Amino acid sequence: MRIVVHGAGGIGCYVGGRLAAAGADVTLIGRQRLADELAEHGLHLTDYLGADLRVPTEQVHFETTPDAAAEADLVLVTVKSAATATAADELAAVLKPGAVVVSFQNGIRNGEILRERLPDRVVLTGMVPFNVLNRGGGAFHQGTEGGLDIARHPALGPYVETFACAGLPLTQHDDILPVQWAKLLLNLNNPVNALSDLPLRDELAQRAYRRCLAAAQAETLELLTAAGITPARLMVVPPGRLPMLLRLPDFLFRRLASKMLAIDPLARTSMWEDLEAGRRTEIDYLNGEVVRLAESLGRTAPVNAKLIELIRAVESGRARGMTGPDLLRELTSAR
Repeated sequence: MRIVVHGAGGIGCYVGGRLAAAGADVTLIGRQRLADELAEHGLHLTDYLGADLRVPTEQVHFETTPDAAAEADLVLVTVKSAATATAADELAAVLKPGAVVVSFQNGIRNGEILRERLPDRVVLTGMVPFNVLNRGGGAFHQGTEGGLDIARHPALGPYVETFACAGLPLTQHDDILPVQWAKLLLNLNNPVNALSDLPLRDELAQRAYRRCLAAAQAETLELLTAAGITPARLMVVPPGRLPMLLRLPDFLFRRLASKMLAIDPLARTSMWEDLEAGRRTEIDYLNGEVVRLAESLGRTAPVNAKLIELIRAVESGRARGMTGPDLLRELTSAR
């Protein structure tokens, strides 16, 4: 089984690296910068549970053009959401008929975009629930819990054991959309975390930041109810109760939601990483999805729209490091 990861950044290198460390035939496709980095350092994969795996340089297969996917049986697409259509067109030109393609990307609609452009392949929507920090020098760290979620399909049969052996079990779902929205509810913290310029654990330990996330989630949950969508339960706490939990005073939150704070101190969000590297973020495919849902219902989503505005300002040069109270005032005034 030949597995290709197209768009190997943080998530792609981590997932592909775990598979390679378990003995799978994996080729990573990504930018020359990472190709050079891994050619020098290999892959070093760690997680919050203490896993410490290495794939030496001679066992890292890294290419920089989509031609490397020509013989792939399974392709994991991990490009940024804005690049999905381009990635699909690149794959359409080289993939053999019947290849299995999985979107492991943020957002809601990437699987649909791939499916439209790859009609002769099996295209499935997946979801990565955990956070990966690119520490540089070929080191990638999983800072939060989770395996991999994916739409159920018989074509996954040959790969289930491979992913399980890599420590990334596939949880299959008959309906993946509620799972995607449940993940997006959690990802609404990405802009809050990026604007705070703090590690995830430190940010979530402060009630003001949690109230910002609660406001974005409550707005989204109201829209999902109006749209007839019930997000899946990914945590002990049902999605509908998350805003209430997040608004609790710090001492109560620590007592009742200790698992939410049991985050690796290294953990950061991908949006923080993008801003740190001077890259455009995926804000349009996270909070932007909420705004689009609101528009489809003839409504507005002022809190999520404000978070988009604030992230765009940082992308344009505004300093990060907003305090929780300052950010909360910005969001409250938008409503």
